[in-house]
Amino acid sequence: MSKTTRTNGERVTMYQMIQSDITQDYYKQNFPNDGQRFVAWYVRNIHGQDANQTKACVTDGADDKQIDAIVIDDEQSIAYILQGKFIENSLVDAEPLREVLSSWAQLKDIAKLQENANSKLKQRLADLATALEDGYDIHFELIVTSNLTEAAHKDLAVFQKSLAESEDLSAALTLVDPEELQRRYDLALEKEKPYISHKLALEHGKYVSMKMAETSVVLAAIPLKSCLNFPGIKDGALFQKNVRQSLGLSNSVNKQIKSTIYSDRHRDFFFFHNGITAICSQMNLDGDELKMQGLSVVNGCQSLTTILSCSEQVKKLADTYVMFRFYEIPQHDRADKISTSTNSQSTVKPRDLRSNDKRVLALKKAFEQRFPNGTFLTKRGEIAPADKDSSKVVDLSRLGKNLMAWHSQRPNIAYSETKIFDKYFEQLFKRDYSPEKVQALQDWMTLIDAQWSKDNPLGFNETLLAMRSYAPFHHLYAVSMYFSVASKFSDRVPAPDVALRHAKDKGIAHWVVKFAGKALNMALQNAANEILPANRVFSPNNWMKAKSSLAGITNVIQTQLTMLPEMGAKEQCEALVLDAEAFEYRWQAD
Repeated sequence: MSKTTRTNGERVTMYQMIQSDITQDYYKQNFPNDGQRFVAWYVRNIHGQDANQTKACVTDGADDKQIDAIVIDDEQSIAYILQGKFIENSLVDAEPLREVLSSWAQLKDIAKLQENANSKLKQRLADLATALEDGYDIHFELIVTSNLTEAAHKDLAVFQKSLAESEDLSAALTLVDPEELQRRYDLALEKEKPYISHKLALEHGKYVSMKMAETSVVLAAIPLKSCLNFPGIKDGALFQKNVRQSLGLSNSVNKQIKSTIYSDRHRDFFFFHNGITAICSQMNLDGDELKMQGLSVVNGCQSLTTILSCSEQVKKLADTYVMFRFYEIPQHDRADKISTSTNSQSTVKPRDLRSNDKRVLALKKAFEQRFPNGTFLTKRGEIAPADKDSSKVVDLSRLGKNLMAWHSQRPNIAYSETKIFDKYFEQLFKRDYSPEKVQALQDWMTLIDAQWSKDNPLGFNETLLAMRSYAPFHHLYAVSMYFSVASKFSDRVPAPDVALRHAKDKGIAHWVVKFAGKALNMALQNAANEILPANRVFSPNNWMKAKSSLAGITNVIQTQLTMLPEMGAKEQCEALVLDAEAFEYRWQAD
């Protein structure tokens, strides 16, 4: 079993470290046994969910249908189905794998599965159904703190193939054994600064080193099984400079990759594949060992993630190689150009290249000219220079979500980057959108984010806190609606900079953010208390992603604005009123 080191220098196993961690009050107070606590630990530490999100994700218990937790990653459009086994020393047989296979089979009919599931699983299955409708991929993860038996490893390979090749519910199955658990834990610790170093043993006679345009280049045929050892594939850290992340297992090119891996022509993989391009800030060839610093794969995300999803089959392949191109490229702009130019194996969709769209570049130029101490980040993984004012650092993705919530009045869509940067891009990103409005949306969100801190100053209920990744955009919508309803322009949207300047002048900026948050909280509670038809389960996540949430928030705001003057807040309510010139019709997004 792999080892880890605590700060006192003592060497302990992952099992021992986790066993110690789950004695914390959070785990003891919220989960009844070590099995559930282990799954909760994994959800928090590896998937990065906070305390409330973790409680919402864990479904383990009676009638859990072999599903211990469901984690839905809206950023990567992946639904993770977790099964955990927290045991020490003894080998794990194939029983947990059969449980995973059982849950996969049952997920083909979610409605039937819901009927006899426990209450937490019923709710998460409703969320999962919505995710699948939006085209999310399914990734099963079997997390074990002991090693599998040899027979279980053989079953794993068979099950991986069955899930990957399924036509009605294609899915990936990954074994997270002690070694992999240690690796993922180490990566999670470095997630905030994913500077990847890696050493790769090259096979003599199967690589060539050269200088090209004063750039160090290594071309190498790499065994497919060696690809499994590259760090940062699962969490995407290896692909930070790539123009896109994984396109999913159902993508046509990825299906062909899987087909070749499982076919008797796997030795031709080298000839069928266009190759993988990786860049490094530093690269050194020492004998047959290639040492890389600042490693990033700029073309090959689809291939490496698909190879990982077939890991057990890949481990058995002999004489199966893929071409790698390693370039030593310390210059960021040159690396970005290589990333865009080399992505030709799968069609690059419009949303993958929005960072270079002329409208985005025009917004960036205008913003940085207006605010020289600020910066407009357009590329995934881009970091603001240290000398810039953090309050004026705007991220393209966050701006898109802000525009959707405020101007289109559709915060229920703001969780989906795919929709924002593909389907609705033309409506949202306009050349003439002023830097002042961009910054005003940023400032409103700064005020809102402060209310979503761990201290929970507004007393949001746990269900709402579990949706912290996208609920704040409903909060932003509620702020805009306060001005619209108070000004009797409920069908229009105020300019964010005018509203912010007016609120600051009147001293009500924090006040309106506070009551907008309370309106969101109350609207969710009202929806949860509504009587549902038989066999229907209320899902807070689905409510947030439906337009009914917008009507619920608006109704609460209208009630608040009727009652607040009688409660001593007449001046604040009057201060919300803006002139008609401050409003425009919403930008259509549906």
